[in-house]
Amino acid sequence: MGGPSAEREVSLSSGRECATALRAAGFDVTEIDAGPDLAERLRADRPDVVFNALHGRWGEDGCVQGILEWLRIPYTHSGVLASALAMDKQKSKEVYRAAGLPVVDSILSTRDQIEAAHVMAPPYVVKPNAEGSSVGVYIVREAANGPPTLAPDLPASLMVETYAPGRELTASVMGDRTLTVTDIITDGWYDYYAKYADGGSRHVVPADVPTEIFDACMDYALRAHQALGLRGLSRTDFRWDDTLGLDGLILLETNTQPGMTPTSLAPEQAAHCGIDFPTLCAWLVEDASCDR
Repeated sequence: MGGPSAEREVSLSSGRECATALRAAGFDVTEIDAGPDLAERLRADRPDVVFNALHGRWGEDGCVQGILEWLRIPYTHSGVLASALAMDKQKSKEVYRAAGLPVVDSILSTRDQIEAAHVMAPPYVVKPNAEGSSVGVYIVREAANGPPTLAPDLPASLMVETYAPGRELTASVMGDRTLTVTDIITDGWYDYYAKYADGGSRHVVPADVPTEIFDACMDYALRAHQALGLRGLSRTDFRWDDTLGLDGLILLETNTQPGMTPTSLAPEQAAHCGIDFPTLCAWLVEDASCDR
């Protein structure tokens, strides 16, 4: 839990919740705030299983998975290659396209190019190619007079993609089945605050959308999970323009380490399916392995 990424605080919250749930399920749990001494801590503790509650870079992009493979300690969620692939938004889009899944056009560009002039016609979105939790996301509206001014701590290479209007939908996959679809309702867009603050968003579970859209989200989420080679639990996010029917449904990205906080979506979807939080966490532990 924890770690050095931009999603550290979310990971600490996820880790605390998971540790409490795993103790309730009968496991002996040691909480490790992942730092430069992580490998030494793991060698000293020699856990039977590592529950990966890290989010963002290093914890979700294949790095910590590589350490665990080297130490031959079974771990939860996805393996090295699948984690690295899903974390790279541009490469994962190529996988989605090959699997016949709907995505918007996007390019990789440098911060200097993005700030100098529009690199595509507005409206568009600028975001880090390898971060989550809506960290560092800029929406450039159609009426924008010029390109955005970006924060200096953003990476040099960024994704710029066509803005997909509409409702925010998401579906979680647990093993080989999709749980359900949630409609996320916010006053603005689904940013970091809306994701994690009390009252930041309202979740309608199951989503009140046409059967065709609900079924497509369920199908696309499972196909994305399988196409990326994911394991354990994942969550795939969509935008749906309800004026266009099925043609308005766009797959945004897949999260290999869904949040496990009190406001998180995947545990809420599991609960809707009759899987309480300790049972969900215990299933992830029992599913753990090396060579994922």
